[in-house]
Amino acid sequence: MTQDDGLLDGIYTDETPVMRVIRSFMAFELVAFATAALVHFGVLFSGLEHWRAGTAESVLGAVLLLGLLLTWVRPAWARSVGITAQAFALFGTLVGLFTVAIGIGPRTAADVTYHVGMVVLLGSGVYQATQQSD
Repeated sequence: MTQDDGLLDGIYTDETPVMRVIRSFMAFELVAFATAALVHFGVLFSGLEHWRAGTAESVLGAVLLLGLLLTWVRPAWARSVGITAQAFALFGTLVGLFTVAIGIGPRTAADVTYHVGMVVLLGSGVYQATQQSD
């Protein structure tokens, strides 16, 4: 933990274990969405392009990034922001899984595996954030 030196009065407080758990989940989820978006935009691999999926993953990643930043700007909001941002991303991922199931989105084994993995990860993140006490 670091000590507040007065430079960021009112913005930064010492990190608690609760914040660390929430931030860790959100950071990992953000990287997963960014990677998936880069795949669907054809940046990392060719042949798996799907602009709508990449756009959705970008939006969900942006929400997680905003939430992650808010946990530093307003540490007292860490639990609420963590729950809200991850729940939003979970809902978006479930919509994506539904589109895969009905044939609108990409239907590769990698896409199904990714969506199921993200549902588990996001659900675990929401659960952890709701179970943590300050």
